Amino acid sequence: MNQRLLTPMMERAMEQLNVQLNRLTRSLRRARTVELPEDNETAVYTLMPMVMADQHRSVSELLLNSKFDVNYAFGRVKRSLLHIAANCGSVECLVLLLKKGANPNYQDISGCTPLHLAARNGQKKCMGRLLEYNADVNICNNEGLTAIHWLAVNGRTELLHDLVQHVTNVDVEDAMGQTALHVACQNGHKTTVLCLLDSGADINRPNVSGATPLYFACSHGQRDTAQILLSRGAKYLPDKNGVTPMDLCVQGGYGETCEILIQHHSRLFQTLIQMTQNDDIKENMLRQVLEHVSQQSELHYQKILTSLAEVATTNGHKLLSLSSNYEAQMKSLLRIVRIFCHVFRLGPSSPNNGNDMGYNGNKTPKSQVLKPLELLWHSLDEWLVLISTELQKNRSGPASGADIASLLLKQREADSSSPAPISAATGYSNGALTPVLPSPGPPSLDSDVTMVTPETYGDGEDVISMTANRLSAVIQAFYMCCSCQMPQGMTSPRFIEFVCKHDEVLKCFVTRNPKIIFNHFHFLLECPELMSRFMHIIKAQPFKDRCEWFYEHLLAGQPDSDMVHRPVNENDILLIHRESIFRSSCEVVSKSSNQKLKQGIAVRFHGEEGMVSVRRGGKGGTSHSPSVDFREAPYSLTQTEINASQCSACRSFCHLQHKGQGVVREWFDILSNEIINPDYALFTQSADGTTFQPNSNSSVNPDHLNYFRFAGQILGLALYHRQLVNIYFTRSFYKHILGIPVNYQDVASIDPEYAKNLQWILDNDISDLGLELTFSVETDVFGAMEEVPLKPGGVSILVTQDNKAEYVQLVTELRMTRAIQPQINAFLQGFHTFIPPSLIQLFDEYELELLLSGMPEIDVADWNRNTEYTSGYDLDEPVIQWFWEVVESLTQEERVLLLQFVTGSSRVPHGGFAYLMGGSGLQKFTIAAVPYTSNLLPTSSTCINMLKLPEYPSQEILRDRLLVALHCGSYGYTMA
Repeated sequence: MNQRLLTPMMERAMEQLNVQLNRLTRSLRRARTVELPEDNETAVYTLMPMVMADQHRSVSELLLNSKFDVNYAFGRVKRSLLHIAANCGSVECLVLLLKKGANPNYQDISGCTPLHLAARNGQKKCMGRLLEYNADVNICNNEGLTAIHWLAVNGRTELLHDLVQHVTNVDVEDAMGQTALHVACQNGHKTTVLCLLDSGADINRPNVSGATPLYFACSHGQRDTAQILLSRGAKYLPDKNGVTPMDLCVQGGYGETCEILIQHHSRLFQTLIQMTQNDDIKENMLRQVLEHVSQQSELHYQKILTSLAEVATTNGHKLLSLSSNYEAQMKSLLRIVRIFCHVFRLGPSSPNNGNDMGYNGNKTPKSQVLKPLELLWHSLDEWLVLISTELQKNRSGPASGADIASLLLKQREADSSSPAPISAATGYSNGALTPVLPSPGPPSLDSDVTMVTPETYGDGEDVISMTANRLSAVIQAFYMCCSCQMPQGMTSPRFIEFVCKHDEVLKCFVTRNPKIIFNHFHFLLECPELMSRFMHIIKAQPFKDRCEWFYEHLLAGQPDSDMVHRPVNENDILLIHRESIFRSSCEVVSKSSNQKLKQGIAVRFHGEEGMVSVRRGGKGGTSHSPSVDFREAPYSLTQTEINASQCSACRSFCHLQHKGQGVVREWFDILSNEIINPDYALFTQSADGTTFQPNSNSSVNPDHLNYFRFAGQILGLALYHRQLVNIYFTRSFYKHILGIPVNYQDVASIDPEYAKNLQWILDNDISDLGLELTFSVETDVFGAMEEVPLKPGGVSILVTQDNKAEYVQLVTELRMTRAIQPQINAFLQGFHTFIPPSLIQLFDEYELELLLSGMPEIDVADWNRNTEYTSGYDLDEPVIQWFWEVVESLTQEERVLLLQFVTGSSRVPHGGFAYLMGGSGLQKFTIAAVPYTSNLLPTSSTCINMLKLPEYPSQEILRDRLLVALHCGSYGYTMA
């Protein structure tokens, strides 16, 4: 070959070799192939990470001499590399792709262009470059959103100023008819809203449902945005369903936004007041709104209260009209009054002393806002006086009820001819002192409204049936208004005077329908001065009914629980050390939130896997079953056992003796035993050896008061969650829990002989016996005898026949109360954490024992076998035969009441009645004969377990008298 030909060939070969070496070097340095694969699918995934990192030089090199289609759409959403660059803000790569011919208006599968993505993420530089290459700002995605919608959503005002210059229609709508202004108002972007308005956005443009920008601002409580719109002339318009911006503000509790609306449209103030009658609006939201508006100025505060008082008065008079719907009017009245009282307490002059503000003659601003309600209270008073008059006539003669029947009929005739307006001055029709009565026509669907006829109102009792619930609701409203004027915990003197004045009628209401106490007369439970007047009526109601009322109102106001399947938060589990269960339980309970403990208890022993949570039922306490976490429990429950643990009635009526009750049940059982463990010196055994009471010397334990408080918490928590405790207290301690004064008979539980001595003093004349007793006693304090006065100067005051009853009571209080007062107080502090005093007083001391410790199973045959007879009775006597036949026919609850009646306790000893204890040791159940006289009830001597049974002439009389004694004989037992 010619040498001259070889040289060019060699030169070209060398050049190619150098190019290949350079490519190889660059490839090795960059750890990737320099050339793109030929197919677009592979090439795009090679380029994508470079575009995301804005490595424009690398992308440029790869695209150089490449046949790659820069508009190639890939992935599930079919986006191009230009979408990726715009989304990530890769400006240099974006410009490179545009120069290579990328389409700035290419839409992915959702209809989004690169400009949409740049606007959504606020990529200002990318947006500018796209606009330079003729990106269309008016393109909508599949939901109708344009680039300005995205900027408005995120409040990118600085970008919006640039973009609107290229927009032909700033009010372009999305698929729901919403413009950029709508979404900016919804999200509260003030500067964006101003920019859009300055660019010509329609301030009142509705979307497809009729919602305007102001509507959107109010729906999310955007106060400042609403202010801008209103100042620019936005109209107050409802949507197509009639929902207004004010409706939205109140529903969301947006008080500040409501205030802005009222500033621009004063008529909305009355609209806000009328909303208090709308049951569809949550009461707490209304309170928030009215609270905010009222606190803006004293004028606002006075105006709101006055308006609420006027609405409440109108609703109250409607409620007193028997033709109105009771349920609707009652709920509306009480709702308005609750809101009124809430706002009233927020005022600048809230009650801080015992003055009954507004009713003591002071011309304070607050007294003025209460004036409209005086019309309603006057109507209430007249109704009660009218009914009281008829009740008195009912007792005096057969013409009972004639006047009130005539009165009602006259009112009906007046209504039939021409319905009389209610006088604004008096609240009565025709200005007369006649309460507002039924309007003509058929009765409403309300169950307690009937036609007005002479037969219906033939006596006062029927009038009470018609009016009791209505009047009771107004009485409740009156109580609430009186209470909001008093310091917390104080009862209004005016209300106490009111109850005393109408005592007869109120007692009649309660007697005929005891549940009125829980529906409307809560003040009876909260005010000891008033409760004492009605207690005998309450206690006469069946125990089961009172249990249901107790749990219904115990859980009132608590949020509903999901019960079984809601997962337990690990932080809420009580982690207990079994080896120090009392102390560790005390520590974890004291650190736990009381509210969470009310919602549910979850217990796990340290180092053990089993964990069971017990959650309370929903409102009303109808669901009692424990929830078991089977994920970690080392045991399992059968469906039968689960069903058996679900008690449909009162939880206190059943023993849950099933193996799967779990750790919570075990925890309460062990703590029951630990509370009375002598090592802690908290409680001491009574004389019968089976019941316990606080130890007067518990101070030997430095933490004794903290432990007593914990013991109270455990018993309160057990009662709250319907868990039984395996512990029985003395009758006197149950009385302390209930706030019932102890008496000398209670001393028998700790010292039977001393109790007999006190009984002897009361039964005999001690004038000339020379006892030389004074109002002081010697007490053993840690082995040292100390003389303690029973009252000031008691050491020098002699006990006489005239003052012996006082002496016995003071001795009893010293032995049973004063000696252990700190312990009692600490226990009650813990107990009342979960159980309000106002609710627990529904029961007596015997019933409290059943609530806490459950209803025992009683074997009547064993009871019969281990009973002794005295004073003339034996097993063959007819009265004794009748007695056991009656006992066989009693319900389980009545048998327990009988056991309590005679022994003072519902507890059946382990081993049965053969081991029944008395005040001085083993003492069997004994029945003693008593001569019969008409209507004589059985009595008992609890310290010797003796039933004193009269010699009744028939089994029917015996049964009747025995049941009367069991249900009504909680007081006045005699003692041996």
